[in-house]
Amino acid sequence: MAALASLPPLPAQFKSIQHHLRTAQEHDKRDPVVAYYCRLYAMQTGMKIDSKTPECRKFLSKLMDQLEALKKQLGDNEAITQEIVGCAHLENYALKMFLYADNEDRAGRFHKNMIKSFYTASLLIDVITVFGELTDENVKHRKYARWKATYIHNCLKNGETPQAGPVGIEEDNDVEENEDAGAASLPTQPTQPSSSSTYDPSNMPSGNYTGIQIPPGAHAPANTPAEVPHSTGDIRLTPEDFARAQKYCKYAGSALQYEDVSTAVQNLQKALKLLTTGRE
Repeated sequence: MAALASLPPLPAQFKSIQHHLRTAQEHDKRDPVVAYYCRLYAMQTGMKIDSKTPECRKFLSKLMDQLEALKKQLGDNEAITQEIVGCAHLENYALKMFLYADNEDRAGRFHKNMIKSFYTASLLIDVITVFGELTDENVKHRKYARWKATYIHNCLKNGETPQAGPVGIEEDNDVEENEDAGAASLPTQPTQPSSSSTYDPSNMPSGNYTGIQIPPGAHAPANTPAEVPHSTGDIRLTPEDFARAQKYCKYAGSALQYEDVSTAVQNLQKALKLLTTGRE
């Protein structure tokens, strides 16, 4: 893919989107679709923050040029031309990154790549808002991932051993204000995978993350069934139910692009539960 024109210095007003733009840069070669939507999120957010001052207008104009160039390069990619496919692609990518970090955390393997994966997953969930309002599930994942990144980073910085696995989020700890701490150890330039612990969805084995086998539903969102439910009689489905079932099937198809059987199965189970019980 052709290199994009560089951006001018980031205006101070746009500090809140600097990590989203860094994530876009890191994914230009790894996953251009993710890179495109990270820039789109930054563009939309920047417009809301300040689109009038000269430096902000100049920055947004250059960012728009990057978006147009990326869209032209991606051509008729369905993840760009069809929102439901793009949303599925981004959600599955963010979930895989979250699961990788979560498994490293549960196994007590604390390192910078795991912190980065937690934090980047939270940024990508921010990006999903370009498609509309987040689900409660995604809101919880974002808060947990961002808090975990900050918590583990601070523990390692202070020479303490983090508590592995799910722990309660302290309500008086403002995760949003501490997000710079969570990203403080992240590289400022794109990095290439240097070890087996570096997250890269293109080379992760299906159904298995860094050697840890994931039972069906074990690390999936709370409403993901571990087993396929059976129909309980006549079920009357609404048009909205059919639309949601179709969405889950799209998500499964997107996961299979990464040969991610586990995520595909989880989404198909959601669709089956909805179609057989009328409930999610």
